[in-house]
Amino acid sequence: MNTNSNSYTIIYASVMVIIVAFLLAFVSSSLKETQNKNVELDTKKQILAALNVKEVKDAEAEYNKYVKSDMLVNEDGSLTEYTGKFVTAFEKEAKENNRLHVFVAEVDGETKYVFPVYGAGLWGAIWGYVALNGDKDTVYGVYFSHASETPGLGAEIAGEHFQSEFPGKKTLENGEIALGVVKNGKVEKPEYQVDGISGGTITSVGVDAMLKNCLSSYKSFLTNNNEEE
Repeated sequence: MNTNSNSYTIIYASVMVIIVAFLLAFVSSSLKETQNKNVELDTKKQILAALNVKEVKDAEAEYNKYVKSDMLVNEDGSLTEYTGKFVTAFEKEAKENNRLHVFVAEVDGETKYVFPVYGAGLWGAIWGYVALNGDKDTVYGVYFSHASETPGLGAEIAGEHFQSEFPGKKTLENGEIALGVVKNGKVEKPEYQVDGISGGTITSVGVDAMLKNCLSSYKSFLTNNNEEE
């Protein structure tokens, strides 16, 4: 009787484990599409923030209003329209798929170009978007965020005070990326540089490296004098 009872218990427990696992897998699968859409909308909000379009209620509508095309940069600096699924992992796109995205937008009748940037701070990943005017040189706006930088220090890269330093800065000096972040109080080229975060030196260095590394990948486009549509 004990043997039968033990067998029943084992069979019952096994069946319950299988049922629970199936239900969890079903719920996860059902939620994945919603989760992916939320990530997509958040990415679009970040792109809009670089264009100084903030606190939007309908990210999809606002994105479609301002962003006219998602383009890929060719080796010669020309652009080709990207027609695939909307991308949210731009580092993977660049490193694994060899695709550099640039978003062509229009704000108040003027062309803007938005570039994804990504790198590492003190404690983890940092990322953002840089929007340039139609001259492909003057900063129109930026957006930066982070995974785990220190509140009140490195985390300030996500704040308005730091990001507001960038508009009007120049990106290129003699064909090289000069836009960057220097130690607080050490700006020598104010047309290209902004002050780093006081007390957040390593994160500031990370932002500087992120800007130079990522934007350098776009030099063929940035130095291409042909007008892009």
